[in-house]
Amino acid sequence: MKPKASISHDKAMVQELRDDPQFAAEYLQAALEDTDEPQVLLIALRHLAEAQGGLGKMAKAAGMKRESLYRALSKRGNPRLSTLVAVTRAMGMKLTVSDLHRPHGRVNGRRPSRRAVSPAATAGHV
Repeated sequence: MKPKASISHDKAMVQELRDDPQFAAEYLQAALEDTDEPQVLLIALRHLAEAQGGLGKMAKAAGMKRESLYRALSKRGNPRLSTLVAVTRAMGMKLTVSDLHRPHGRVNGRRPSRRAVSPAATAGHV
């Protein structure tokens, strides 16, 4: 009997991310929540980029040079916030922030009102 071929964990993860967009969003969210190991986010972003056609294609969609994206998402990478925003947007996702003490930003079981003003709207109004 022929031994069963196996694939690496990374390749299996990339395939799963490619096949299931909901899982991809949950995977990125879990990586963002892992504050003990910031490198987890870079690994997740690399996997997601590979799932969506590779780092070269993702760099082009994010409006940056391929080499810059490789460097930003490398093991020693330290991407700027603007890079993270551009890459996640190119992936069809966005970065979000939530209150650590209130799950999913809820107050008394309800979402806060939408009356909050964007920081960009108040820029220069100090």
